[in-house]
Amino acid sequence: MVEIVKELAEGWDYDVVSIGYPGLVTNQGPSSEPGNLGSGWVGFDFVSAFGLPVRIMNDAAMQALGSYDGGRMLFLGLGSGVGSALITEEVILTLELGQLPYKRGETMGEALGRQGLKRLGKAEWRRAVTDAASALMKAFLADSVVIGGGNAKKLKELPPGVRQSHNLTAFRGGFRMWNTEDAPSNG
Repeated sequence: MVEIVKELAEGWDYDVVSIGYPGLVTNQGPSSEPGNLGSGWVGFDFVSAFGLPVRIMNDAAMQALGSYDGGRMLFLGLGSGVGSALITEEVILTLELGQLPYKRGETMGEALGRQGLKRLGKAEWRRAVTDAASALMKAFLADSVVIGGGNAKKLKELPPGVRQSHNLTAFRGGFRMWNTEDAPSNG
């Protein structure tokens, strides 16, 4: 990954590297290997490999940070599963809402992720996402819910307080990791 990034960024002028990681991240970096990217992430020295300062954040949290425009915002990333984060008072909390029990013995990640979309079909899956977003908005006392991820574009109508985010907002989140004054505040 490092070699490909360096090759693709050849000729660019950059001083830092931001990485959105599809898994658990601690201050020491990724804490578990991702099932969809192969191994070698945990314990890897990204700073030495890139020769620059590196910050790594959960990918849902990074897209949430890029989508944030104030207040208490819950982010749901719909892809192979459900990524989630809550931002409030300039604090980002990565959540694992995809692990919550949902219906018929399945988890929220199984119901709202790729597997649920295939099993339920688009119309029923859209209803499930809308119902879950509304319920989670109430449960977290969120001012808004932002839905992103690869399957967000499959949604049509969203309930009040719920908006869609584009995956490109993750780039803004990557910048905001380094430039906190760029992030909007509540007041």
